[in-house]
Amino acid sequence: MSNIQQFASDNYAGICPQAWAAMDAANRGHAPAYGEDPWTQAAADAFRALFATDCEVFFAFNGTAANSMALAALCQSYHSVICAETAHVETDECGAPEFFSNGSKLLVAPSPDGKLTPAAIREIAGKRSDIHYPKPRVVTITQPTETGQVYSPGEVAAISAVCRELGLRLHMDGARFANACAHLGCDPADITWKVGVDVLCFGGTKNGMAVGEAILFFDHALAEDFDYRCKQAGQLASKMRFLAAPWIGMLEGGAWLSNAAHANACAQRLADRIAGLPGASLMFPVQANAVFVAAPEDRLEALRAKGWRFYTFIGGGARFMFSWDADMGRVDALAADMEAVFSA
Repeated sequence: MSNIQQFASDNYAGICPQAWAAMDAANRGHAPAYGEDPWTQAAADAFRALFATDCEVFFAFNGTAANSMALAALCQSYHSVICAETAHVETDECGAPEFFSNGSKLLVAPSPDGKLTPAAIREIAGKRSDIHYPKPRVVTITQPTETGQVYSPGEVAAISAVCRELGLRLHMDGARFANACAHLGCDPADITWKVGVDVLCFGGTKNGMAVGEAILFFDHALAEDFDYRCKQAGQLASKMRFLAAPWIGMLEGGAWLSNAAHANACAQRLADRIAGLPGASLMFPVQANAVFVAAPEDRLEALRAKGWRFYTFIGGGARFMFSWDADMGRVDALAADMEAVFSA
């Protein structure tokens, strides 16, 4: 274990103080199991207050399970899900959406910047309607996208309008949903149920929690028997208070948003420092907590030689992710090394 920060992933960070304190507070004596405890109720109510609506709330251990169970709840096995080609459910879930839904197929739309568009959805949904083809049933969008870009309320509303026209449900993968809210400066409701999102998977792990995602159904009918689905999938925690309590600490004091705002600010700091470097370029606009840098492989290797870790799995560029506890001094150190390497 090293105390030297790396920015390869926002999963590298530890637990933020608010989540830790809330979990510690829940660790007193005995409490009913399987979600029948006061912390689980309080966490669900905190989500309802944050979104200003009476949504159904469930808790899962991780994003793969949250997304896969949510999509499975919206599909039959003969249905299909429309997503961007870079969507996490397509590239990084090891087939879990198909597995949990007993076979619902992912229909992938070309998307160089990671965003789905109404036109792309309409094209895929209208490609075929015969009985030999899996019937489109759901659209899933990632907010922010895998390229770090954020859908505006208007963009989500336009996608939702096409979904309603075509009889499709709209799911939002919000592993970094807090970062999108911080960028837009809007209420969570403004980019979810108010613009037609049916189900949101709200990420806690990348926002400062140890584990845990929340699944919010804005249409109660869609959540029917979802508790049974959670149990069957191994996602019904017996000591549920320890999945739920950290959310109380994150939501009630606003840490979910301040954590995300800090992470976003660190990404912007790096982007500003390296803008215009002769040997590198930003691959995508920096809107959340991600910075993608295109550079020759030998320059990237030189950066690795200076001790920096990063991934190059989207477009071949270097991806840097910033977490709730990113140190601005360490961000500046990365920028200085990039200036030295890319200007050489």
